[in-house]
Amino acid sequence: MRVIVVGAGVIGLTCAVRLAESGYEVAVLARDLPLETTSAVAGAVWGPYLAEPADRVAAWAKASYDEFTKLAEHERSVQLRHGRELLVERTPDPAWADVLPDLTRVASPPVGYADGWAFTAPVVEMPQYLPALVKRLENAGGTLTRAALSGLPSTADLVVNCTGLGARLTAADQTVTPVRGQVLSVAPCGISEWLIAEDIVVLPRSNDVIVGGTSEPGNWTLGVNPDDSSAILERAAKLAPQLRKATVLRARVGLRPSRPTVRCERVDDVIHCYGHGGSGVTLSWGCADEVLALLNA
Repeated sequence: MRVIVVGAGVIGLTCAVRLAESGYEVAVLARDLPLETTSAVAGAVWGPYLAEPADRVAAWAKASYDEFTKLAEHERSVQLRHGRELLVERTPDPAWADVLPDLTRVASPPVGYADGWAFTAPVVEMPQYLPALVKRLENAGGTLTRAALSGLPSTADLVVNCTGLGARLTAADQTVTPVRGQVLSVAPCGISEWLIAEDIVVLPRSNDVIVGGTSEPGNWTLGVNPDDSSAILERAAKLAPQLRKATVLRARVGLRPSRPTVRCERVDDVIHCYGHGGSGVTLSWGCADEVLALLNA
């Protein structure tokens, strides 16, 4: 069976790898190559964000957590790092709490926060991870080609639509809307654990620290806003003072493909898999497994 996957972000590539390694003939067609996609901008610490429904998201997230844990044993772009998520209100354990073997409550949250969790999570370094996925695809016999499509192709036995915001065109789905996120990359400054607190993200990687961010629904602006950069650093430095003297390497913007619920379903000879919000990496392997199941159904 010949399968065309449309879209080369983390969702499209992961689905393509899963299908190709399962024996299907897979071609990925995409307007934007992997390092040009929103996925390449992502800080990419595992954790559901801007994605519903909770029950399906929790199941996809668990499958992805398990896969990333295995990948961390041999894939340099995937690391397991400890960190904290701080909350302004006392909050019940999330639907995905049972995924995490070392989840604990933060005993003494900083001033301004009432609750929090500490746990170990996969951190995925996207500039290295996306090319690694392409290599896996090619090793399994798949291909990746840049193509500007006005709609879904009709030259395959089955098409997998992983176009993110592009689903507004490819699926005529106007419920998919952008949530703009701006992040900074700063030079290493002694931070070893990740931190999430409302709109603050501090994420150490091998060669830099990702600091975010913004979450602006309906904003299509891809240009970097210098005022946002200053505000991001100021907010983050209150919780991570090391950032006050950190050298800013670059700023980037990504448009998260938000939707009231993630769409992962088969309609005739098309499997739609888009609308993952800020959880593309977190849900990637779980959704790829479901796409494979839908293909085999």
